[in-house]
Amino acid sequence: MFSAPSPRRIIVALTPDDVTRLAGLARIELTADETATLAPQLEVILDAVASVSKVATAEVPPTSHALPLVNAFRPDEVKPSMPAEEALAMAPRAEQNRFRVPRILDQEAQG
Repeated sequence: MFSAPSPRRIIVALTPDDVTRLAGLARIELTADETATLAPQLEVILDAVASVSKVATAEVPPTSHALPLVNAFRPDEVKPSMPAEEALAMAPRAEQNRFRVPRILDQEAQG
């Protein structure tokens, strides 16, 4: 079982230096203008994550899908189809009641 996150909230304002360090860790080059623009945007994201962290999840089991998975495929059914002779009559080449196709691998690649 996992434990729920702590209900206390830590508010940290991101500085341009924090954004520059994060960008360095992500190997992203940012201009000073981009850094100044991203700092408040990242604060909004961190605030949203903090809000989600406050939700009581102690009794909610971890899941990988929101809905139960079901197999939507139908069973295979053999149905009448075109006779082999008719299909092969339209083929450029046939051999032993099968379609004959050009070789795509040379002898060296097969061994």
